Amino acid sequence: MRIAIISDVHANLEAFKSVLTDIETVGVDKIFCLGDTIGYGPNPEASVTLLRDRAIPSVIGNHEKAVLDFRFLRGFNPVARESLQKTIKMLSEDTLRFLGGLDTSIVAHDCRFVHGFPLDSPMTYLFQVSEAKLRRTFVKMPERCCFVGHTHLLECVEWNGDIAVTSEMTRRTYRLNPDRAYIINVGSVGQPRDGDNNAKYSIFDTDENSLEVRFVPYDIAAVAEKIIARGLPKSHALRLW
Repeated sequence: MRIAIISDVHANLEAFKSVLTDIETVGVDKIFCLGDTIGYGPNPEASVTLLRDRAIPSVIGNHEKAVLDFRFLRGFNPVARESLQKTIKMLSEDTLRFLGGLDTSIVAHDCRFVHGFPLDSPMTYLFQVSEAKLRRTFVKMPERCCFVGHTHLLECVEWNGDIAVTSEMTRRTYRLNPDRAYIINVGSVGQPRDGDNNAKYSIFDTDENSLEVRFVPYDIAAVAEKIIARGLPKSHALRLW
């Protein structure tokens, strides 16, 4: 089975559409989303609508948590908080109800899908976790692979039953060891932060035990112009480049 994993669309409709077109070109059996479909970008309502229209299962991200419960806004920096406060006004009641029904994790095909960190945290960043906590998590986690987002960075943590080894990933196909467990950060569709401005997503082939990291170009200028035109923080437009 070929599974596409997308994360952190962040209301970037152009990037989202380009990734879905790429997915259709290469062919997969299933798509999963790791949350943060909204926030930062200019098209939150349309991005969630596209997610729903394509029937893509998704977990909840920290940005969804923030528009559903204002107490979570305190955890964001002032610029991100401003963006989210404006994002809330762009979302319909139907979309808010949909976001409120998202779970913190999905388990399927011996894989776990979560926004931040397993087993089901939408808030914890992978870089925040100590080696001791990594070890405890791998011991507790029944699935062989967990896919996460949240940091917008491509990264792989490999567990051999004793030691967890972390490494960066880039555009290529990786062979996974069937006797080892993994936490894999698939990067961001809508707002990469790894020095390359292409949209990122991954394809996990359960038969081949392989992970393909794909980079997809999109119309960045169009998105940046819309961010500014809609009164969202200019910094969120500039960092797309």
